[in-house]
Amino acid sequence: MAPAPWFVRARLKTRQLTLLIAIDEEGNIHRAAEVLNMSQPAASKLLKDLEDMLGVSLFERLPRGMRPTWYGESLIRHARISLSSLHEAGMEIEALKTGRAGSVAVGAIAGPSMTLLPKALAWITRERPDLHVSLLVESSDVLLERLAQNRVDFLVARLFPQHDKSQLHYQALAEEEVCAIVRPQHPVLALPKVELRHLAQADWIVPPVGSVLRHRFELMFQSAGLEPPRQVIGTAALMFLAKILLETDYMAVVPTDVARHYAQFGMVAVVPYALSCRMDSFGIITRRDWLLSPAAHTVLEAVKASATLIYGATFD
Repeated sequence: MAPAPWFVRARLKTRQLTLLIAIDEEGNIHRAAEVLNMSQPAASKLLKDLEDMLGVSLFERLPRGMRPTWYGESLIRHARISLSSLHEAGMEIEALKTGRAGSVAVGAIAGPSMTLLPKALAWITRERPDLHVSLLVESSDVLLERLAQNRVDFLVARLFPQHDKSQLHYQALAEEEVCAIVRPQHPVLALPKVELRHLAQADWIVPPVGSVLRHRFELMFQSAGLEPPRQVIGTAALMFLAKILLETDYMAVVPTDVARHYAQFGMVAVVPYALSCRMDSFGIITRRDWLLSPAAHTVLEAVKASATLIYGATFD
């Protein structure tokens, strides 16, 4: 007979897992005990019992607090996953008790949030009104952090070389083109032919420093022997972008899908110049070490079906 798992032999308690996380967040066991409404001796005993069972120290005892060891960091990460999973289980059970099928959180970057997700979520609303779906629109870096924290079920975003892909599954959907947009009465629209030198002299709203598109935007001018625009505002806030374009002669570089969305309402006009700075492909990102709920699977399949219609994407 196979030996019982270590957490069974250790009689691991959820209280010990919450204590590990509290110590990590508070920096010492005294404040962690207060947060969990237990005495410090009780908290110290829970931690000692766990360390004795594992045969390792989970925290370094410092003069002014405690810091996780490598063993502690590993166990804390899994503790967060375990407690999050238990929380999700409770939410699913409550949803089933009240006649709902469950809640799903989806993360997406700006472009597909305006083309892919509306179509998929419209289908969910029509065919599965019992599902509650929330959508978080952010940059890929922020979304990947949320995915790691179990705050979203899956993403429609990008993976870059600096991202750890060992625990992620990626299914490419499409490349994302970008374009320049301005207010409908912008002077650039009256030019007989727009050239890159005209764009170099303009004021711009661009992604924040450090973003891939910001780098490629500046490189586009440098490769043509031009100085990149000097007067720029760096932001990823689409609502701010739309407002300031209407009131100034700024230009903005945005995904083409975003541009089409605003243009169809007459809020902006697309500058008739093909920008050479484009973004990498985006796709569906899920975690290999996390099982999606039935509700999340339903939403994921709706997203895939919409991606097939919109981008011609294929899936195994």
